[in-house]
Amino acid sequence: MTGTAGGAASGPDVAARAVPLVRVVRGGLVESVHAGHLVVLGPDGAVRLALGDPDVVLWARSSLKPLQAVAMLRAGLDLDGPGLALACASHSGEPEHLAGVRAVLAAAGLDESALQNTPALPYGSEAALAWQVAGNGPTSLTQNCSGKHAAMLATCVARGWSTADHLAVDHPLQQAIRTELGHLTGVPVAHATVDGCGAPLFSTTLVGLARAFGRIGAAPGRAPGSAEARVALAMRGHPALVGGTGRDVTRAMTAAPGLVAKDGADGVYAAGLPDGGALALKVMDGGDRPRAALLVAALAVAGVASDALDAVGQTPVLGHGRPVGAVVPVLGPHAAREPAGERAGGAA
Repeated sequence: MTGTAGGAASGPDVAARAVPLVRVVRGGLVESVHAGHLVVLGPDGAVRLALGDPDVVLWARSSLKPLQAVAMLRAGLDLDGPGLALACASHSGEPEHLAGVRAVLAAAGLDESALQNTPALPYGSEAALAWQVAGNGPTSLTQNCSGKHAAMLATCVARGWSTADHLAVDHPLQQAIRTELGHLTGVPVAHATVDGCGAPLFSTTLVGLARAFGRIGAAPGRAPGSAEARVALAMRGHPALVGGTGRDVTRAMTAAPGLVAKDGADGVYAAGLPDGGALALKVMDGGDRPRAALLVAALAVAGVASDALDAVGQTPVLGHGRPVGAVVPVLGPHAAREPAGERAGGAA
């Protein structure tokens, strides 16, 4: 594996073959463009649509969590339902999220003092405000990855592995995760670094990420009882735990029963369908603005569309507090639609 702690790039450039994915329209004019990469796979794993480079090497960030959870189950983690959904989550830090993380730790004979992830305020703005009004500051419990870290600790306890150094890249837990990522994606891990939460982060490719989500999404039907199926059922059964109130990942899984979706920092999204179809995307500027619209447009290419999903993908461009444009993907039926809002607004 290669990696770097900072400074100059030491691997392939993710921007090299990026293409426009989304146009931001204001008052009838294209104001800005988000470039990146996107791939949609059919139920057989064949590429149905590719924009940019489907083989681009990337850090999938928190979109890797369902894959990491599969690896932990294979390593001996005994978790299902809400606790497993939280292992896959970038949660908003709402009370039910925090209670669930504490429950995972307690079942392993631990408490929140065992967590080693980077302290942070709750990810959700309302949850963060409530937390601070109560006189609290950043903690590892309230950081959005605490469910994953609690599951990592529980896996170590189940296997008799040390917990003090479980975030080391050469720890048996992390090596088990690395091996499983290669299996699920079909892409050997070539690079390693540290994620924002403090856990090791392993590279993959965009198409590899989509391939893994297709396997997870189809597992309840194709491989019932498998680790992949357990992850899919946990996420589908508890979408509010995977994200939180108002989060597009929660809204998308609620709007499309059977969908397994996971957002990731720096412009990543991946999703798997019950028939094995899947998608993954990477927005080059790392911003959140285009991700929901792209997710919904890519799902339409995969054959999944509804009014409820359309609502998830609508990201209005506001002028003086009212819609004057929209975020418009370059693919699928959304690309042909007239941007919402006023077209006569002119310059702002």
